[in-house]
Amino acid sequence: MMNLIHSNCINRSQISSSPVSIHGVPLPRRNKKKHSAVRVSNFAASSTEVVADNGRRSLTASVDSKSRALTSGMSSSALEQLDIERGVCIPFRKYSPETVRNKVLESRGAVASLILRGVEIVWKLGLYWSSLMYDCLVGRDKEVVPFRARQLRNLLCDLGPSFIKAGQVLANRPDIIREDYMNELCILQDDVPPFPNQVAFKIIEEELGQPLEALFSKISSRTIAAASLGQVYRATLCSSGEDVAIKVQRPQIEPIIYRDLFLFRTLASFLNGISIQKLGCNAELIVDEFGEKLLEELDYTLEARNIEDFLENFKGDPTVKIPLVYKNLSGSRVLVMEWIDGIRCTDPQAIKNAGIDVNGFLTVGVSAALRQLLEFGLFHGDPHPGNIFAMRDGRIAYVDFGNVAVLSQQNKQILIDAVVHAVNEDYSEMANDFTRLGFLASGTDVSPIIPALEAIWQNSAGKGLSDFNFRSVTGKFNKLVYNYPIRIPERFSLVIRSLLTQEGICFTLKPDFKFLEVAYPYVAKRLLTDPNPALRERLIQVLFKDGVFQWKRLENLIVLAKENVAKMSSNPALQVKNGPTSRSWQTVSKLDLTDTIKDGARLVLFDEGIRRQLLLALTEDSKLHVEELVDVYKLVEDDINIPAVAMEVVQDFPNVVRDFLLSWSNSVLSNR
Repeated sequence: MMNLIHSNCINRSQISSSPVSIHGVPLPRRNKKKHSAVRVSNFAASSTEVVADNGRRSLTASVDSKSRALTSGMSSSALEQLDIERGVCIPFRKYSPETVRNKVLESRGAVASLILRGVEIVWKLGLYWSSLMYDCLVGRDKEVVPFRARQLRNLLCDLGPSFIKAGQVLANRPDIIREDYMNELCILQDDVPPFPNQVAFKIIEEELGQPLEALFSKISSRTIAAASLGQVYRATLCSSGEDVAIKVQRPQIEPIIYRDLFLFRTLASFLNGISIQKLGCNAELIVDEFGEKLLEELDYTLEARNIEDFLENFKGDPTVKIPLVYKNLSGSRVLVMEWIDGIRCTDPQAIKNAGIDVNGFLTVGVSAALRQLLEFGLFHGDPHPGNIFAMRDGRIAYVDFGNVAVLSQQNKQILIDAVVHAVNEDYSEMANDFTRLGFLASGTDVSPIIPALEAIWQNSAGKGLSDFNFRSVTGKFNKLVYNYPIRIPERFSLVIRSLLTQEGICFTLKPDFKFLEVAYPYVAKRLLTDPNPALRERLIQVLFKDGVFQWKRLENLIVLAKENVAKMSSNPALQVKNGPTSRSWQTVSKLDLTDTIKDGARLVLFDEGIRRQLLLALTEDSKLHVEELVDVYKLVEDDINIPAVAMEVVQDFPNVVRDFLLSWSNSVLSNR
């Protein structure tokens, strides 16, 4: 079993290689000159999908024996199996139910502590539950929702860091909690009471083994930010005079977290039946999913590694700032990072006063978010306004990398498939994408979901880019979650929150900002220019609908891709000088379609099906479509360097001849 697990692991410094052919046509391997090597943190890949039997809603799901085994799994082996199924696994796991149990029960007086804590939790939550039941009995449950939501937030704060973190998670889970409560719990993400400075400074000295005066010439007397697991100070290094941010963990938090996780899972074992019936998933695995992520955030050495991964991924991007981490001054409870002297994204006037081009900054932000999601597969899981800053030179800066998530290569390709299916209005395949991503249990009948998906997408996208926004789509999707057996995997709840939060920031800075007007050009550029054969395959799917070539769609893709290049190349963040010398990077000012043209020529040469479809497209309706071809050429003529393309064709000619002969010989042999 362990050999199988390790053979499916994603290496820390690479993601699984993509196929090197389309429709059986070999494509040349290329070095990705434009992008840095993608790094994926092993420890970030901790989200757990639950494939569970479901009996609470109108659909019927025929779940195979493997799925049933997962719903009843009570050990870490179930988590390992889930890792294999989603294409990501972890060679070392900080969390397992057995580890938590052993950690809690090994301490002296553990049983008495558990009983007292259990009584406290049951008493306080029981009183709150009783008040909800009373509201229902007297018929005022709808009237007092805002009050009860605030009461729940205050109760979670009172119960401690584990419950604050649980509230933050629930704020992004429409499959578990209703929307009005979610909105109130969002306050927990950036408004938690701090602990005393004296305690924080003592932890820093204990962790680093030196007095504060020996390391820092000054340190802020007040916290810069406070969260559920720690708080942040600003300081100046004695050695270099550089300003840094010091993140300090709350005192004695680890035993509290372990104790609460043990109680959570014990309670969950009694709720499995109700959970499967009402929520469509196993309660124990929900706790495992939460506990795994929580223990990772508790170890700041893992956050330091996440920062290194982001630095590596964005090292060639002139529009994104990731803080450096001082590993020699960091430990499991203290993290020292470069101070980010930026402007909070919730202050549009300050951004304008600093002379920052708002449109350029928003374009940079959306592009950075989409690169994390669709290119790297490693994305910031908590991009609320306190974690994103506008630099005075137009760059976007991210901080707080404790909560990051990973999408496997397979998941990224399925997401792109979903975009392609949405463009082609293929709602049946969109529903199947939900199953492939883990939103639906394997074997679920998706036919009743198809009309609901069609209604959501057409109502949202049919209004055009001017009225489309993720919040309205998410609101409709939340209702879909309650009507059908859909569960949102943890990492995709982070994706949804990330998109919603960043769209909210965009609206704060520019109320009439159109998110898709930036997102679509980015996706179009990737489809047209990325040499990844998987994306080449998706491009073909976009350009052919029901066997008919879509000339207008090709023109739109080219226009959108050129728009993305123009916006990025004219961005002020690329023009600013950094000190006495300008930044040493090259700005791409034209849409480079060289590789696309070469790969397209290969497909036409080798693939009989593609060749036939193109001939039909050129002669559709018994007429030559020369005009459409001329229109496409006019769009790209300024972006094609004919001599350069010709030179590359000549250099690649021997490989083309070899591949042609191999293809011809294979076809001859296969016909015998």
